[in-house]
Amino acid sequence: MQSYFLELSKYFIPVCMLFYTFECFWIFRYHDEEERKGSYLRQNIFMFLIQLCCFADLVLVSGERQYVFFYGFVQIFLFTALVLVSMIYENINRLLLNNMCMLLGIGLCMLSRLNFDRAVKQYIIVLASLTVSLAIPYFFTRIRFLKKIVWLYGLLGIAMLSAVLITGEVTHGSKISFSLGDVTFQPSEFVKILFLFFLAGALWEDVSLKRVLLTAAVAGVHVAVLVLSRDLGSALIFFMGFVFVVFAATKNYWYLLAGMAGGSAAAWGAYFLFDHVRTRVLAWQDPWSYIDNQGYQITQSLFAIGSGGWFGMGLMQGTPKDIPYVDADFIFSALCEELGVIFGICLILVCISCFIMIMEISLCIHDRFYQMIVYGIGIMYIFQIFLTVGGGIKFIPLTGVTLPFVSYGGSSVMTTMIMFFIIQGIYIRLQREGGRRNVRIENR
Repeated sequence: MQSYFLELSKYFIPVCMLFYTFECFWIFRYHDEEERKGSYLRQNIFMFLIQLCCFADLVLVSGERQYVFFYGFVQIFLFTALVLVSMIYENINRLLLNNMCMLLGIGLCMLSRLNFDRAVKQYIIVLASLTVSLAIPYFFTRIRFLKKIVWLYGLLGIAMLSAVLITGEVTHGSKISFSLGDVTFQPSEFVKILFLFFLAGALWEDVSLKRVLLTAAVAGVHVAVLVLSRDLGSALIFFMGFVFVVFAATKNYWYLLAGMAGGSAAAWGAYFLFDHVRTRVLAWQDPWSYIDNQGYQITQSLFAIGSGGWFGMGLMQGTPKDIPYVDADFIFSALCEELGVIFGICLILVCISCFIMIMEISLCIHDRFYQMIVYGIGIMYIFQIFLTVGGGIKFIPLTGVTLPFVSYGGSSVMTTMIMFFIIQGIYIRLQREGGRRNVRIENR
């Protein structure tokens, strides 16, 4: 009986994920949240069915009771998040909320399979993140001075990154974090928020050449400090966020072209300046010739994805732990190996639906400051997904960034949740002031 259940779940889980993903895009047919309620309810059903089957597989294969208790805690969190947030904020965007919970649930499930102790730590951080984030929409819609402290955002961001550069701990050759006991804090994740607020504040009403150059100088200091810290993945995300926010503010294609040219030149320079960049490029170009050394990570990632096939090998049936840093940098490969390539493709599409919704919200906002914040969050979010998945499938060289909400990383999950709730705060304000399409958010 157990073997029958495990075999059937291999197909049932991807099918549920397919239906969930379909609803992610089906809701865009409707412009009224009332008309979308049916899709949101079906998404919740598929979400909890996936959770049930995944954790049942873990329990049946391992025989460990710890998965039963962890399953209960995860479901309590997901149910509480869905119900509590919707009760507190009636005008919440349910697609972003559902997708956030879906991705968190998948991440906690997969982490518990890979490293149970890390999964418990991640769960605690997720709870703390939700507690902090719940207050954001309330305060965000009432604060009046956000546009008045523009340069404070920039200075504070540079100060935090510089503190890491000077006194931070070296992790895999990069200075990216501080540690306090068992808790690791990565300031660059939180500086993303300050950076976006700085860009929006600097450009929302003045897009003259002088202002753009001044903004570029401050943004350049952020990126330079990250490069000196050897946190090149974050530096790339900051740079792309800057380029596209400037383009959104100015509508000037020359700035976009200059940004792309500057980024290409910086990538070329990084190749000659940093040994680990050359190593990653070498592994990307021909990992099979260096399978025992530089190419080991990427080849193991490709083996995992290939061995999983369309429907996966089943949870705890593969060998994802053969991939170094699998719970942080290569969790997408682990998901494809044990839950299937169909599941992995659907996961990417769920993330894309978040991006589309974020862009749609930004288009509805007429206040340039808030519009650019939402737009910048969307750009950073989707670009980070591109870097993570692209590196894992050998589409681009590895960058060592996490998959938002899914990978292990407390700073990453907390920052991404805060960003999503900032969008929710702006969306609630948008709803209150007259609907999603024909509304003007007053300049404050």
